[in-house]
Amino acid sequence: MQEKTMVSDALMGINSELKMFGDFIPQTENVELKQTLKQIRNQCESSQEEIYQIARSKQYYIPAEKATQEDIAHVRSIFSQPSMM
Repeated sequence: MQEKTMVSDALMGINSELKMFGDFIPQTENVELKQTLKQIRNQCESSQEEIYQIARSKQYYIPAEKATQEDIAHVRSIFSQPSMM
């Protein structure tokens, strides 16, 4: 297996885990369990950042262009409008 594929797979796996923690943490009533899940999530985020930096340095991942101020203003205007629900 190529290194680029392994790095991509690792990032996808970590992203999946982070989504899972995002679902579990707010649903947990046990304070100790919630704290433990948050600690594990934070460790996953650190791992994700490390692998992301490796992927960028090896040019396995090239981020999208930064949003323009016009794009940012447009998105803000959408979210500042009153909800129709």
